[in-house]
Amino acid sequence: MNIKTTLFHLFLFSFIGCQSGQTNTAPQVTANKGNNALSINDAFNKYWYSGKAELSSYTLKQARYGEIRDGEVVLVFVTEPFSISKQVKLDYPKKAGNDNVSVMKLNHVRKFYTGIYDYSIITSTFTPVNTTKYPFTLKASTSIQEWCGHTFTQLNLTDTAYNFKQFSYFEPEGDEEKTIKKAFLEEGLMTRIRINKGQLPEGKIDLIPSTIYSRFKHKKMDVEKAIISKTTTDKTLSYQIKYLNIDRTISIDVEKEFPYKILGWSESDETNLITTATLKASRNEPYWEQHKLADKPKRKELKLNY
Repeated sequence: MNIKTTLFHLFLFSFIGCQSGQTNTAPQVTANKGNNALSINDAFNKYWYSGKAELSSYTLKQARYGEIRDGEVVLVFVTEPFSISKQVKLDYPKKAGNDNVSVMKLNHVRKFYTGIYDYSIITSTFTPVNTTKYPFTLKASTSIQEWCGHTFTQLNLTDTAYNFKQFSYFEPEGDEEKTIKKAFLEEGLMTRIRINKGQLPEGKIDLIPSTIYSRFKHKKMDVEKAIISKTTTDKTLSYQIKYLNIDRTISIDVEKEFPYKILGWSESDETNLITTATLKASRNEPYWEQHKLADKPKRKELKLNY
């Protein structure tokens, strides 16, 4: 093997192992043609297909075990090419043909501690940018790690329903598989806000509650009725999502103007303790390339503590 071949293999391994899968240019905009047809303006394309992700940090006050805990949240919004059939990120989107759909991915990373031990939670959601052609989030998965053990939950969209899988160390839950009727996901609301010019559908809707809520409360996941309402100020859109048959209310504050950043949110339930997340800092970075010791100062720029 000559030196050129060796260097090429090293480059290829590094590229596949570390790159995010994001394309630097938006899918071609063609009305009503193909999986990637978009009704999105130039500002959206310039911002979301720039080769960077939007990274935002939040101060977290988490209700858990009857008390409020200090913590931190990071929201990572990024567009990626996604396989409809495999429901994974595409490494070679140009070869995928009609199986390639552009999605907005949100990685919601939540960390806090309770007494001596800590929690680490990540939820990933994948919502097509073309919500007219693909109205439902394609996939959502949540993993929760804490000192007692860990759980993993995933929903994958089919033509008629979500395939639900859950793996838990709790005896009453254990391993479970079932189908859940197609509906909006609570965890897909933030990506929907970012795609749809800050807007959510208002009024009564079918909604599948957060997987974090389901795991914390040890409740079976299913479609619930909820009402979404909106209030507006000069700079902010504020949404309230209130479930009708379970004791859960979420409020989300959003920038009124593009790019409609998430300014903060709150979650309340029957405990009368309110979980809140408040924006600290936000940057656009190709974070998947920033894994060297020299990149560590960027954590300070994001005001990260954990």
